[in-house]
Amino acid sequence: MHAVELDGFDLKLLAALQDDGSLTNNDLAEKVGLSASQCSRRRAALEASGMIARYRAELSAEALGLDVLVFVEVMLASHSPDNADKFRELVSRLEEVQEAYAVTGASDYLVKLTVPSLKVLARILNEVFLPHEAVAHVRSSVVLDRIKQTAALPLGHLGDKARR
Repeated sequence: MHAVELDGFDLKLLAALQDDGSLTNNDLAEKVGLSASQCSRRRAALEASGMIARYRAELSAEALGLDVLVFVEVMLASHSPDNADKFRELVSRLEEVQEAYAVTGASDYLVKLTVPSLKVLARILNEVFLPHEAVAHVRSSVVLDRIKQTAALPLGHLGDKARR
């Protein structure tokens, strides 16, 4: 990855692409206030630096019948590298797991799942998580209402760097 010195145009470009990754260079140029060729060069530099990791379509869970979002706190049966590896392998093979984090606090892991129904959730918890040798305890929290959902990263802290 290459180091990129960010300026105000780069920040506008990142914000616009984060909002809509399908923007053409012409659309992007109009939003950012540069020519399409300048936007293309800057976008390529941001991609090469790793600041733009990838582009993808954001699918609607509800439109696809995935109506239940749940967070599962997991405590391991023992704290060993082998046990942690077994749990990581478990979550990596479950397509319903969208995100999984090793965390501090009362639990060892926080796992985000999206499923079509509570019945499917119950099956995953009772037939996959709980019987797994690495897992001692799970506690699930079903989301009743999404208050905020975004994949957008905060960029405000970069504004100070760009003004220097």
